[in-house]
Amino acid sequence: MSQLQLIRVPTPDPAFGTAVSHALLSRVGAGESAATFRLHVAQPVLSFGKQDALMPGFRTAVAAAKDAGFAPVLRLAGGRAAVFHEGTLALAHATPETVPREGTRGRFESTASLLAEAFARMGVDARVGEVPGEYCPGTWSVNARGVVKLAGIGQRLIAGAAHVGGVIVASDAARLRDVLVPVYEALELEWNPATAGSVEDEVPGATAESVADAIVEVLGERYDLIDSELDEETLALAHRLKPEHAIEV
Repeated sequence: MSQLQLIRVPTPDPAFGTAVSHALLSRVGAGESAATFRLHVAQPVLSFGKQDALMPGFRTAVAAAKDAGFAPVLRLAGGRAAVFHEGTLALAHATPETVPREGTRGRFESTASLLAEAFARMGVDARVGEVPGEYCPGTWSVNARGVVKLAGIGQRLIAGAAHVGGVIVASDAARLRDVLVPVYEALELEWNPATAGSVEDEVPGATAESVADAIVEVLGERYDLIDSELDEETLALAHRLKPEHAIEV
């Protein structure tokens, strides 16, 4: 069983939090850090993708996010605009890879099955696959009953490493829907708000913390987990990378 560093401590600043994941990926790729799995309760963030930033309505979408109390950032992994808040979890898994592209499908499958198994143990009818009309659509989304999306997964590849990032909606899907409606309208993206759900909708009483514990339980059956904290070198690099993820408003 291979070792995996587990970091569950959140960061205080949204753009800096994304930069931390970027820094971990860079350091893993450079051989300066071992494989790392970061999982923590998020802050109110609207995470925009590179495609979103090219849309004519991008500034309007950013303003809508800001007006709703969500800090806009540029995401590390691929995909379209996604929402984080205190009822969601942010996932970032950085692994060393000799040929990153060759393992793309396997990493998607592994992460999706990890989340689906964790949700299932909590009592969710969890499945892997895109729900028609979902926000930030993806083949490896994790849903409930084939009807509502609970988690989305994306990847970023660099020389020597891969990053799998994800957003997991534990509770308060209504808050997610409320901000995504104006944001997706500005970006001219079609979606069906009814497809955005949460683990709490399926299992009353579920919280971000209980969902995180379920994920770590399954993860611990796959890896020899080592509880870790962010080191000074990673934090210093994250400070340098932060401007790449901050969006001026």
